[in-house]
Amino acid sequence: MLLPKQFHFLFILFFFVLGLYAQDEEKTVPINKVINDIEKLHQVSFNYLEGDIAGLQLTPPKKTLSLDQKLHYLAKKTNLSFENIGNKFINIYKNKTEAQILCGYIYSAADRKPIEDANIILNSKIQITTDSKGYFEFKKENTNTLLISHIGFTAKKISADNQDSKSCLQIVLEPEITELKEIKANSILASGISKNTDGAFEIKPKKFGILPGLIEPDALQAMQQIPGVNSIDESVSSINVRGGTHDQNLFLWNGIRMYQTGHFFGLISVFNPNLAHTISIYKNGSSAFFGESVSSVVAISSTPETLEKNSFSAGINMINADVYGKYNLSKKSFIEISARKSITDFAETLTYKEYFDKVFQNTTITDFAKNQNVDYQSDKKFGFYDATFKYAQKIGNKDQIILDLITIQDKLKVFQSATANNIYKSENNTLRQQNYGGNLSWKRNWNSFNTTKINIYNSAYALLGNQNNSVGNQIVIQENTVNNNGVNLENQHIISSKFSLSDGYQFNEMGITNLEQVTNPDFYRKVKDVLRTHALIAEGKYRDTIARIYFKAGTRINYIEKFKKYIVEPRIQFSYGINKNLNLEILGELKSQNSQQIIDLQKDYFGIEKRRWIVSNNTTIPIQKSKQISFSLFYKKNDWLLDIENFYKKVNGITTASQGFQNQLEFIRTTGDYEILGTEILIQKKLNHFLTWLSYTFNNNNYHFVNYEFSSFPNNFELTHTLSWAVTYEKNNFKIALGTKWSSGRPKTSPDISKIDLSDPVIVYNRPNNTNLHIFSQVNLSSTYKWETANGIQYKVGLSILNILNRKNEISEYYRISSLTNSIEEVETFALQRTPNMSFRISL
Repeated sequence: MLLPKQFHFLFILFFFVLGLYAQDEEKTVPINKVINDIEKLHQVSFNYLEGDIAGLQLTPPKKTLSLDQKLHYLAKKTNLSFENIGNKFINIYKNKTEAQILCGYIYSAADRKPIEDANIILNSKIQITTDSKGYFEFKKENTNTLLISHIGFTAKKISADNQDSKSCLQIVLEPEITELKEIKANSILASGISKNTDGAFEIKPKKFGILPGLIEPDALQAMQQIPGVNSIDESVSSINVRGGTHDQNLFLWNGIRMYQTGHFFGLISVFNPNLAHTISIYKNGSSAFFGESVSSVVAISSTPETLEKNSFSAGINMINADVYGKYNLSKKSFIEISARKSITDFAETLTYKEYFDKVFQNTTITDFAKNQNVDYQSDKKFGFYDATFKYAQKIGNKDQIILDLITIQDKLKVFQSATANNIYKSENNTLRQQNYGGNLSWKRNWNSFNTTKINIYNSAYALLGNQNNSVGNQIVIQENTVNNNGVNLENQHIISSKFSLSDGYQFNEMGITNLEQVTNPDFYRKVKDVLRTHALIAEGKYRDTIARIYFKAGTRINYIEKFKKYIVEPRIQFSYGINKNLNLEILGELKSQNSQQIIDLQKDYFGIEKRRWIVSNNTTIPIQKSKQISFSLFYKKNDWLLDIENFYKKVNGITTASQGFQNQLEFIRTTGDYEILGTEILIQKKLNHFLTWLSYTFNNNNYHFVNYEFSSFPNNFELTHTLSWAVTYEKNNFKIALGTKWSSGRPKTSPDISKIDLSDPVIVYNRPNNTNLHIFSQVNLSSTYKWETANGIQYKVGLSILNILNRKNEISEYYRISSLTNSIEEVETFALQRTPNMSFRISL
C-alpha cells in the first residue's frame, strides 16, 4: 500500500510525463495548422504554393509573440521566407528559389480595392490571372516585361527586371475613360452588327458582313432590317420607326444634325458607307444627351477609337463613284477625306433608269403630258455629290481637338415641251436639295476620373425649287431653309468601378425660312421663325457585371425661350441577367421635338420632295411630345438567339399636314396624336459559316384627332404585320445573302362611289384609311468577293439584285379629278422593279 507522500509523488510525475508527451506532439503539428492559427489571431492572409509547405511540421510559436516575431520564428524553423505586406498579406516562398519568383498585387486606382481576374502576360507568352485578392505569381525569366489588362481599366506595361525578389509588386490600374460598351450579342442579322446592353443596335461598317440586296454597308438601308424599322415607300428619306414619320427621327453625323438623309430623293443614303466607324441606333431608351426627337436616334461617328494606319480606297457602282483617304500627319494627328459623285454625267445605267422611274413617277416631271396624244419632248439632267473632311489633333496626353465638315447636294434640271391644239407648252424646272454642316469638338481628360467634351456645331439645309412655265408666262419659286447652331457641354465622372455620372448643358438655335414667290398673278410670302432652346442634363449609370445588372437613368430639362416653357424628359435603361443565357430589359423615355416636316400641297417642289421644315408656334403647330416604354427578353445559347420585345408608344402634338394625307384630310388642318402597341420578335441561328434569321413585327397604330368627325382611324404608316427572313454565308473572302420581306399593305382611303355624281365628279371618301393596299413582297440577293495581291492591294467586287422576282408592289394609291377627262382617276405608285447593281473597289 502506497503512502500518501508516495502517491502525491507518483501523481505529479504522471502529469509531468503527460505534459512532456503533449509537447512532443506539438512539435509535429503541420505548418498549415500553424498558419491558420496565425491568420485567425492576427487577421492576416497567407499566400503560398502547396508544394512549398507540403510535409512540413514544427512546434507552434508562443501565442504571446507578435506577428513579426512569429514570422521570424517560422523562418528559422523552416527553409522558407515570409514577406509581410502591410500586416495584411504574407507571402511564403522557398529561400533557394526566391530569386526565381515574381509576384504582385493589382489594385484599382478608383477605390484601392484588389482587381480579380486581371490578365497578366509575361514576355508575350505566359498568361495568368489574379485571384480574389488581386495576387499573382510568376517564375522569373531573364527578361521580365508584364502586360496587365482588365475590362474597364487602362492597360499597363511594366518592366520588372530590377524588382527586389523579396517583395511583391504593387500595381495600380487607372479606370478607362473611354467607356467600353458591353455587348449583349455580336452578329445580329449580320457580322458587324451588335446589340449593346443599353438596348442600342450598333453597326461597324468596316466589319460589316452582308445583308440581302446590299453590297455596301449603307447605314440607313441596313437599319431597315432591324425589327420595328421600315420605310413605307422604300426610301431612306422616309424611315418609319415604330409608326413615326421620318422627321421624328434624329440623325446625327459627328454631332451635326442632318436634315437631308437621302441622295436620289431617298434611294441612297447621304452617308458614305466607306467612311463611318460606328453607327448607333436607338429605338427607345436613348441617352438624355439626345434631344429634338420623338422617335428614334441614329448617331454616326466617323472618329476611329484608335489611331489607324494610312489608307486609301476608291470604288464605283452603277450609280456613283467615290474615293476615301486617311493620312497620319504625326503620331497624334491625322486628316480624313471622302468624296462621292453620281456617274449620271457619263452614263445612264440600268440601275439609274430603275431609280429614276421609281422616284419621279406621278410627279409633275412625268405627268407633264400624260394621256395626251402630242409630240412630247423631255430633257432631264440629274446628279448628286457628297464630301467630308476630318482633322484630329491630340495635344499632350490630356487634350484632343477634332474638326468635322460635310457637304451634300442633289440637283435636278428638267426641260419639257409639247404642242397640243397648236399651243406650245413648256416648262423649265430646277430642284436643288443640299445640307452643309460643321462641328468643332474639344475633349480633355482632367485625370483618371473626370473628362470634359465641348462641341460647337452648325447645320444648314436648303430645298430650292424653280419652275418656269411658258404658258401664262408664270414663274414659281419655292424655298425652305434651315439654319441650326448649337453648343454642347458634357462632363463625365467615374465615381467607382461600378458607378459613373454625366452632366452637361446644351444650347440650340434653330431658324427656319419658307419662301413662296409667283408671277402672273404676283404673290410673295416669306416667313422666318427662330427658336432658342436651353437644356440641362444629368445622367447616372450603374453597372455590376458580377450581379449582371445594368441601370442607367437620366433627365433632360428643356427651356424654350420664345414660349418661356420648361419640358422635363426622363429616360431609363435597365437590364438584368436572369442567368447567363437569359436577359430582361426595360427601356423608357419621354421626349419632345420643336420642328417637323409638313406638306402644304402635294405638287409643291414638283411633287418630288414636297415636305418642308417648320418650327412650332405652340398653338396650331404644337410641340410634339412622346412617351414610350418597352419590355424585352433576350435569350442566347449554343448559337441560338431569341429577342422578344413588347412596346407602347404615344406621340402628341402631330398635325395632319405632317402625315402626308392624300384623302379628305389633305386640306384639313388640325392636331392630334398617334398611339401604337406592338411586338417585335427576332429568331437567329448561326451554324458554321451560315447565319439565318427570321423576324416578325406586329403593330396596332391609330390616329386620334378629337376635332375631326372621325376621331380615330388607322395610321398612314401602319404595317400591321411584317415578316422578314434571310440566310447569309460567309467564308474567307466570299459572302452571299438571300432574303425576303413580306408585309401587309399600308392603309388607304377608298371613294364612296354611291355618293359621287359622275356628271360633275367631286370625290367623296369613305372613312379615312378604311382599307389596305395589296401585300408587299420582295426577294433580294447580294454577294461580294474580296482578294489581296502580294503587295497588299485589296480588290472587292459585289453584285446585288433587288426584287429578283420582279414583283409589282404597290406602295401608295390615291384619287384625283383628271383635267383631261373630267373624271375620277386612280393614281398608283409602285416600288422598284427588278434592279441589279454591281460594284468594284480597290483599297491600299
